[in-house]
Amino acid sequence: MPVPDVSVVLPCAGFGTRFGAPYSKELHCLAPGVTVLDRSLEAVVELARSGLAVRLVVVFETHKLDTVSYLARYAKTLQIVFVYQDQSEQPELDGAVRSALPMTHGPVALVLPDIVVTGAGSSNSLLTALRHTETAGWSVVAAEERDPDTLRQMGALALVGSDGARTVAAAVDKPADPSAYNAFWGMVAVSEENAHRLPDVVAKGADSPLPGAAAVLVEGITNYNTVAG
Repeated sequence: MPVPDVSVVLPCAGFGTRFGAPYSKELHCLAPGVTVLDRSLEAVVELARSGLAVRLVVVFETHKLDTVSYLARYAKTLQIVFVYQDQSEQPELDGAVRSALPMTHGPVALVLPDIVVTGAGSSNSLLTALRHTETAGWSVVAAEERDPDTLRQMGALALVGSDGARTVAAAVDKPADPSAYNAFWGMVAVSEENAHRLPDVVAKGADSPLPGAAAVLVEGITNYNTVAG
């Protein structure tokens, strides 16, 4: 298998209980022939179109074989590797990331299959974020947000600086009190040297490694955690 230039972790082992549909939420249809998963992978496909060799590390369990089958359409564009998540050994989202890391090489991006970035430049946002990791070590694709209910459900960020050079001053996953935060992330990119800390971005109670990260702003980020989006 060729050595990739960049790796992308795609955790697909969740049960999507809030979504409430008889199929995996990432396979929800948004337009004819277009699913949530297709939209979430647009920025990943753009990495390959830029000339990078991209390894997609998909973390799954047996109830997600429909997603495994669907991803076959990307086999000619991305180098796809599947990793089984043992919930008894590596539970929750941080466990999914830990399961994937041994299969990564180069800088690593965390892309969630039910998160879609939108707006002008969104397809290039992950490529821009990965370039920032060369100097900052960490980077996030983020959207500004003040609604407390939204921030409580996401990876909340306190961004500082001017529009052209925003950085993360503080970060916490799903804060009980979101009053100190003004944005949330949709994708995370990290240098190969720091990738071992990627699970801490989503681990409960862990100190986030994101303070100091460069922020690439997009117009919007949609979390498809319910059928209504």
